Amino acid sequence: MTPSLFHLAAAQQSAPVTDWAARIGWVVGLLVFVAFVYWLMRQGWKWRGTLQGDLPELPATPEDLGEPRLRLSGRYHGSTTAGQWLDRIVAHGLGTRSRVELTLTEQGLDVVRPGATDFFVPAAALRGARLDKGIAGKVLTEGGLLIVTWEHGGKELDSGFRSDRSAEHAAWVEALTTLSTTPHTTEHTETEGAR
Repeated sequence: MTPSLFHLAAAQQSAPVTDWAARIGWVVGLLVFVAFVYWLMRQGWKWRGTLQGDLPELPATPEDLGEPRLRLSGRYHGSTTAGQWLDRIVAHGLGTRSRVELTLTEQGLDVVRPGATDFFVPAAALRGARLDKGIAGKVLTEGGLLIVTWEHGGKELDSGFRSDRSAEHAAWVEALTTLSTTPHTTEHTETEGAR
């Protein structure tokens, strides 16, 4: 055989076999990285809840709720600090998205959330309502969200709801605005030095 045939025979080799150890190592490394990112996200959520720990417990629904003025079935998209649509409130389960059943009475707004914490917004705590397009990272079409502004623990909050029938939103804004501007009886207490 001539030397050129030796080179030709040496060049014909089979394709390299897949290195399974390296490939499995990369997959495991990627899975560990993804798990670490999710762990960091959970820690951030818990940290935000700790920062908002000064928010008092949510009011429970009173025994005598009164005659319903309006009802709504839809989705609860979260609560934020009033006017700051990305500053999500996570304390007491307010950051959990869920289905919702809203009932508006003279007493206030009853928020029933299957699988999440229910709460009640007394009529005296209502500050207004409007239609908007986004809250807490959820963006919809213009006017797609019913935003209810209310006060809890000295802090004004915006809570976002979307009805299964969005045509109901305008009636809710009108009713909530009327209820929030109605004078309510509140307890007045004297504090020391305020005489």
